[in-house]
Amino acid sequence: MNIFAICGSLRKESFNRKTLQAAVELAPKSMTIDIYDRLGEIPPYNEDVHEKGNPPVVQDLRDRIKRADALLFVTPEYNFSVPGVLKNAIDWASRPPEQPFNGKPAAIMGASPSMLGTGRAQYHLRQMFVFLNIYPVNQPEVIITFAQQKFDADGKLTDEATRKFMGQLLVNLEGWAKKVNA
Repeated sequence: MNIFAICGSLRKESFNRKTLQAAVELAPKSMTIDIYDRLGEIPPYNEDVHEKGNPPVVQDLRDRIKRADALLFVTPEYNFSVPGVLKNAIDWASRPPEQPFNGKPAAIMGASPSMLGTGRAQYHLRQMFVFLNIYPVNQPEVIITFAQQKFDADGKLTDEATRKFMGQLLVNLEGWAKKVNA
């Protein structure tokens, strides 16, 4: 099972990058997670540029989405929503022809030092999923609150309840992907 993962944070030591690393660690043995590391290279969306063809970094993004069995979005929350760089990447990848998100199973998780975590950003992603025709795993929700208390100095997720939810979400994503892709 090939999962394509996009982290919405550009910061190397972000809690969301640490969350993605925990997902790699907790993934079922049958699952590989391909982490996208070029988010910061994607130019701001411009229809004039798109009409001339996708920039190579955008074509790479589209190709990797298309090849994946399922998607994993790990997002921080900025101003009660998804970060602009993540929205920009989604905007680029979703343009015709052959929008690669169509029919893809996906899961969402995120971490924040706040009391509400990334719940609003995750719900905004789910709203985008409706237009993109992405099929999200609904449960469990992995919304890591007070993230500074749940990772150790080496960046390892230490909170056992969170690790359990995350592991279950990945198992559910694998099962959902098998059903959707059958």
